[in-house]
Amino acid sequence: MSQKVLLTSKEINIILHRLACQLLENHLDFKDTALIGIQPRGTYLAERLAKILKQEYKIKDISLGFLDITFFRDDFGRGEILKANTTKMDFLVEDKKVVFIDDVLYTGRSIRAALTAIQSFGRPKSIELLTLIDRRFSRHLPIQPNYRGRQVDAINDEKVKVMWEENDGEDIVYLISK
Repeated sequence: MSQKVLLTSKEINIILHRLACQLLENHLDFKDTALIGIQPRGTYLAERLAKILKQEYKIKDISLGFLDITFFRDDFGRGEILKANTTKMDFLVEDKKVVFIDDVLYTGRSIRAALTAIQSFGRPKSIELLTLIDRRFSRHLPIQPNYRGRQVDAINDEKVKVMWEENDGEDIVYLISK
């Protein structure tokens, strides 16, 4: 097994600032926008983006939530025992612009599950998708990100591993080959 560094800590930081600027461009004051990190790994990215928007661009109120999609997945109950996470949404998404945030877009199945799960919190005005890594040749569903950090051409036996300082001790993205 070999691993190649796709993004260093410095590159991740640059990408996060670019993504924050793109969000700012399309959502201005975030008054009618909700950022929703998809559990578990999208939460780190969502928190980082919210922090950049608040500290560097002085956005005062950002609706930030975390959505657990475990029970909405199409592979739920098919062998592997999945661990549920916590949904934290102290707001309704009714008539809001929702931005789903996840670390890696692979098959699109997690996003499909998120689209179903979000309905429990109201009917959004619109839904966008932001991902740090877009594995463009692996899609099973016709889902594409509105905002992407880096596009990666990984084949199916390769894995993209995103590590976050908050959870893993460092910011780095690897491409792992078997």
